Amino acid sequence: MKNMFVLLCALGISYGVSAQNPLTKKEKQQGWHLLFDGKTTKGWHTYLKPAASAAWKVEGGVLQLDPNAPDQGDLVTDKEYENYELWIEWKISPEGNSGIIFGVHEDTTLKQTYLSGIEMQVLDNDKAEDNKKANHLAGSLYDMKAPSASVAKPAGEWNTAKISKKDGHLIFWLNGTQIINVQMGSPEWQELLNNSKFKTWTNFAKYPKGKIALQDHGHVVAFRSIEIREL
Repeated sequence: MKNMFVLLCALGISYGVSAQNPLTKKEKQQGWHLLFDGKTTKGWHTYLKPAASAAWKVEGGVLQLDPNAPDQGDLVTDKEYENYELWIEWKISPEGNSGIIFGVHEDTTLKQTYLSGIEMQVLDNDKAEDNKKANHLAGSLYDMKAPSASVAKPAGEWNTAKISKKDGHLIFWLNGTQIINVQMGSPEWQELLNNSKFKTWTNFAKYPKGKIALQDHGHVVAFRSIEIREL
């Protein structure tokens, strides 16, 4: 499904609701698992809360944030993951900002997921306020490394993203194009870290095993077809 979806995206063809959140027999054999069943928030909860808040709604196979609903907060997986490939599709609203944050250490002393987690940026590159720096654009390793190609789709259109994390080796793809490749702990990583706002953050990127978060940044954002394969 993954390769076929990228091909269809390149041709400008979209899946309908009925094809969202599937797993083929081959994918199951390869070790892929659904993180989102397309119907409920099972397996997820709002950060530092026991369950998913009403701000995160599921409709038509899509998980969407309502920024006007009460009880806001980032949505995180119940489980922790260390080495894996994550596949996810996202759509952002005009002027919208969000993120896919991973390596999240859930702790009451850490009030936000980004204090420990690493972020793949989700953004409306054209109209979002946070579009002034290359390493803040969609697909970037947020505030550290800019995407190597500009392949994000406009607000209101679905993007396909893949994150690979294996022994600290991070690779990001967006819409079928590899855009980030970096090894955590390497001289390059240290330089990127030293030039970022995270350089003095004690807990940032310190946890090899952690939860995966979908960021509530106060804008409408939608996710679907969230799948993971542990490596």
